[in-house]
Amino acid sequence: MTRKQRRGVLIGTCLAVLGLAVGLVLYAMRDSIVFFYGPSDVAEMKVAPGQRFRLGGLVEMGSVERGEGTTVRFVVTDQKKTLPVTYTGVLPDLFREGQGVVTEGVLEPDGVFHADSVLAKHDENYMPPEVAAKLKEQGVWQGDGADAAEDGKVN
Repeated sequence: MTRKQRRGVLIGTCLAVLGLAVGLVLYAMRDSIVFFYGPSDVAEMKVAPGQRFRLGGLVEMGSVERGEGTTVRFVVTDQKKTLPVTYTGVLPDLFREGQGVVTEGVLEPDGVFHADSVLAKHDENYMPPEVAAKLKEQGVWQGDGADAAEDGKVN
C-alpha cells in the first residue's frame, strides 16, 4: 500500500468510528432530546416513577399552597391535563399563578412531580418559547400570533 492509500484508509476508518459514535449517542438520547413534556405528554407516555425529566406548562390559578419552610405545592396544567408539583426551595421572584413555568425533577410513585428546580417567566411579556408553542399546538394560546410563539413574547 502506498502512503496515500494508508492515509485514505485511516481517514475513512476514523470517519466511520465517529459516525458510529454519533449514531449511538443520538439513539440513546432519542427520548430526552425534548426540552420539556407537558402534563398531557406525561399521561400519554406513561412516564415511569423515578424517571427524571422537565415538566412545562402554566401554573394553575388558585393552586399554589405554601407548606412548612420553603416547601411549595402547585399544579402545572396545559389546559387538558394537570400534574401536581412539590418544590422545596426559593421560587424565582417572577413565579406566580397563570404564568408559564418549566420545572425539572422526578415523578414520584404517588403521581406527584417532585421538582428540584423551577424556571419562571422572564418579565411580564415573556413565556418560554417551548411552552408558548405547546399551548398554541393545543389551541389554548392566548397570545397575538405565530410570531409571539417564536419570540417567546406574550401580550
